[in-house]
Amino acid sequence: MLLLILLQLLYTGASAEMSCTTIPEKLKQLDAGNGDVFGVSDEGSVYFWHSDRWRQIKGNYLHVTVGPAGVWAVDKNNLVYRLQNFEWIQVSGLLKQIDAGGDTFLVGVNAEDNIYCLNQESIKGITLSYKQIKGKLMYYSCGPHGCWGVNNVYEVYYQNNVTQTSCKGTGSVRVPGSSAMVEVGTDGSVFGVTKYGEVIRRVGISPTNPMGTTWKSLELYGNFKHVSYDAGFLWIIAENGRVIRCPYPESILPSLL
Repeated sequence: MLLLILLQLLYTGASAEMSCTTIPEKLKQLDAGNGDVFGVSDEGSVYFWHSDRWRQIKGNYLHVTVGPAGVWAVDKNNLVYRLQNFEWIQVSGLLKQIDAGGDTFLVGVNAEDNIYCLNQESIKGITLSYKQIKGKLMYYSCGPHGCWGVNNVYEVYYQNNVTQTSCKGTGSVRVPGSSAMVEVGTDGSVFGVTKYGEVIRRVGISPTNPMGTTWKSLELYGNFKHVSYDAGFLWIIAENGRVIRCPYPESILPSLL
């Protein structure tokens, strides 16, 4: 019986700390933010979470994001799209990864790992005025207390002084530790997945210390490739594509007020 329980935990990705649930449908990437969750499958099908189930919407994309700046996606050709009234509208730009979690500004990276952002006043319309940020990153994500990214050797960076009207910030700072991807929640919390498939959280984040103090490993069983957090829930994708939803009460996160 004990062996059976352990096997079930390994399969679902449940943990000793949290009561996790495996959600039907396999995905390769998802994003939770601003009260919504969107994801894409290996085939590029797009889903959003509504009434405790996945609902598919039209479109075929590589990466999708949702946050204060809206819902955006990029396709296999790195073309950029914005969702308006459940219609995908192509806009200018070429990106491989995109993030709408900033304070109504947008960021992303292209196929050469160049970093770009759009100020609040620049995210409307079809022809967008991107600003290039110094450096190279393969993944970049923003929240109310700044932006975080990782490069192709898994180094983590924090971008200083990012605002709605100055999305470029004033330069990056190397953060101790390593991660294969990092996601910033709408509340400013920061989670990541290491190259070994371990889910980690940045602790000690506050308005006066937006970089936090250290990384904490979450006691989850299994190997994972993607994580996102919003509204008291962790959304995690296991190596096999299974989606796992774990209650992660905001009460155990540091105060970000």
